[in-house]
Amino acid sequence: MAAGGNEGQQTMPSSKKNKSSRALREARSAMTSRRSKPWGTVAAVVAVLVFAAGIFGYVYNQHSENQAREARLAQWTPSSENKDPSTQIPGVVVQEYKEGQHVSPAQRVAYDKNPPFGGPHDGFWAACNGVVYDNPVRTENLVHSLEHGAVWIAYDPEKVRGAALDTLRRKAEGQPFMVMSPYPGLGQPISLQSWGHQLKLESADDERIDQFVRSLRRNQYTYPETGATCNALGPGQFDPDNPPPFDPTPPGPDAVPMTGSGAAGGRGGMDEPEGGR
Repeated sequence: MAAGGNEGQQTMPSSKKNKSSRALREARSAMTSRRSKPWGTVAAVVAVLVFAAGIFGYVYNQHSENQAREARLAQWTPSSENKDPSTQIPGVVVQEYKEGQHVSPAQRVAYDKNPPFGGPHDGFWAACNGVVYDNPVRTENLVHSLEHGAVWIAYDPEKVRGAALDTLRRKAEGQPFMVMSPYPGLGQPISLQSWGHQLKLESADDERIDQFVRSLRRNQYTYPETGATCNALGPGQFDPDNPPPFDPTPPGPDAVPMTGSGAAGGRGGMDEPEGGR
């Protein structure tokens, strides 16, 4: 007869307990290893890193291209030692004109050049802060813009289209003291004008376009009315949304000559300093 109160109870040997615990741990480990890895998160992180690398590469390339462009154009930047770098650009025509001769909106000028780049002009300037006009604009207004330091890109709409037109547009659109418009009957595909300067070109990819712009846009040594604005005047004066149209007919005998004789516009406070409007 067995003694004590543990009669009928059985105790598991320690070796069996260890085996049971080990089997439980192995089962848990197998379950963990079978859980799916977060591939979606990994892919998202990789995509962000690739995107960031692409952005960095683009910015770096743009910066490098801008630095190279600035280096190429450095010699065309005006200075007290080099007041008119454009005289070193092949093909540039330079001529002196008297400033401040204003005609009325009803008058025309018998210009000596086509397109003109100086001489009598309308008392109201054409808006020229990066404006690209889709239709030809009255010449007398555009010449006044040159007096304010703008560069005018004129092009023959029959000869400049598609990619070439887009290239020219990028050089003018949104750029301060730049204006661009079609000019029917130009003869050459492209003509650049600043006050007293002109350059006619065959191609929108010609490097001389950038050289001309760098040399002459707001060059304090080459245009008369330093500090004048290029901002739009508005309805009743010059409305860039409804500009006076280009007149392709030859000027009549009553046109104002290049001497300015008969100009009826006067000055009349029409030229305001930059920021005045």
